[in-house]
Amino acid sequence: MEIPYTVELRPDTGIYNAKLGIWLFLASEVMLFGGLFSAYVLLRVGAEPGMWPHGWLDVRLGTINTLLLALSAITTLLAWAACKVREFGKFKFFHAATILLALTFLGIKSYEYHDKWIHYQIDLAGGNYPGKIADGHLVEKSADFDLAKKTGSVTLHGRFVDDSRELMDLRSPAARSARLDEITIQAADIKKMENYGPKHNTFTAIYFTLTGLHALHILGGTLVISYLWGPGSRMWRRDPERFTNRIEVSGLFWHFVDLVWIFLFPVLYLT
Repeated sequence: MEIPYTVELRPDTGIYNAKLGIWLFLASEVMLFGGLFSAYVLLRVGAEPGMWPHGWLDVRLGTINTLLLALSAITTLLAWAACKVREFGKFKFFHAATILLALTFLGIKSYEYHDKWIHYQIDLAGGNYPGKIADGHLVEKSADFDLAKKTGSVTLHGRFVDDSRELMDLRSPAARSARLDEITIQAADIKKMENYGPKHNTFTAIYFTLTGLHALHILGGTLVISYLWGPGSRMWRRDPERFTNRIEVSGLFWHFVDLVWIFLFPVLYLT
């Protein structure tokens, strides 16, 4: 039994079935990310004055990832155009470029996540630093509070502050000029030790939710594009028009993923 409207256009919508399906799916995606962006706005507006982080993310890495996704949007479009003019070799090249750009994006995002997992805020009580807060990256990458209790200390590359508010705006002149040293803290002086993972505060929670969900979309899209580049490309020999439509549909999803990042980058990195 042949599936209707895989190539020819539907008389009621003027587009083929797969394109209709992806537009309906993207409409649900708009509602999903729209709800999360709304949550971000409400959380930020409702935050106490001076308690919303600024400058916690590396703008340079965010800019590189933005350029990577923008370039991948071009290569996936060129891959579809190559199929339209029946140049299969160019399609393979441009789709391979899209895959490499996507994997590079995920690699940089993984590095950013790792940086948050080894970055700690330590509340101190008693001992040599009463009431102070230590903030920095672990010198021993595998160290954590449990290890600190076993070894008797933990070593950070960072600084001491008197109030957690001093850690909120890393773009301030005081934060930029702060001296970072290698500091060793005795386990007995540690009141609380927590990395900058999702549970650290409201900002990290919404940051990991938004970017994590987006990264899953990147990964899912990369898997689909990789399939169409590899085993799925066999359809080109028997039905090039239908295969071209599949490339167009995957490209529409990829453009949506790019568009979401265009909103995520300024909201999270630049404000």
